[in-house]
Amino acid sequence: TCLLVGEVSVSVERNLLISVLKLTRKSPALIEDVKKQAHLPLDVCWDLLHKMQKERLVYLHNDTIEVENISRLTIAIKAINLGADIQNVSDLLRWQEFEEITAMALKSNGYVVHKNVRFTHEGRKWEIDVIGCKKPLIVCIDCKRWQHGIAVSALKRIVESQIERTNALTDFLPNLKVNLECTQWAKAKFVPAVLSLFQCAYKYVYEVPVVPVLQMQEFIHQLPANINEVKFFAKSFEKLNDNF
Repeated sequence: TCLLVGEVSVSVERNLLISVLKLTRKSPALIEDVKKQAHLPLDVCWDLLHKMQKERLVYLHNDTIEVENISRLTIAIKAINLGADIQNVSDLLRWQEFEEITAMALKSNGYVVHKNVRFTHEGRKWEIDVIGCKKPLIVCIDCKRWQHGIAVSALKRIVESQIERTNALTDFLPNLKVNLECTQWAKAKFVPAVLSLFQCAYKYVYEVPVVPVLQMQEFIHQLPANINEVKFFAKSFEKLNDNF
């Protein structure tokens, strides 16, 4: 009986988390709408929402619920840990939320951030989701969502593509079409990285970090000390700038 009660409470909480994610994608949601979406009695809904507010996952204002981007990601991961379907939960997150969280982590560590950087090099068009610049590091991040149990071969292809993008950017610069601070430095180290929704089986693939989004802050903070443990492309701009 205790197990059944536990299962029911997990199911109830999971449904509420999913409902909050679904209804706060674009704006604050009405508590009444969340209650209906989750098929919960009002008192149960309120109890769970107050619990979430204590955990600083939501803000309750009269009859509405407001959720910040970082909290939406935390709610998503919590729902997955309670048994929610990973793909369904991932689909409830806006793509920009990954980029915004990444940018926040970089900025709080003193990086200048550039998003969706596009360039053409050697006849190919390239795009890097987020680039963070802090002398002497250029962190090039690809934001990815995938299900648990991603095949090693698929993960390798994702990492190989990010290595290619980062290498292409290294070769491309300096170029007036992409204005990055690093072109004014004497030297720079370009670091490819892949951002995921949650922890996968591998922290590194081909020495490229695969970073869970909620560990992004810690990764960026520790990167300068760990730079020799990860893959990077070194480039000197000193002589190039003399001729540019």
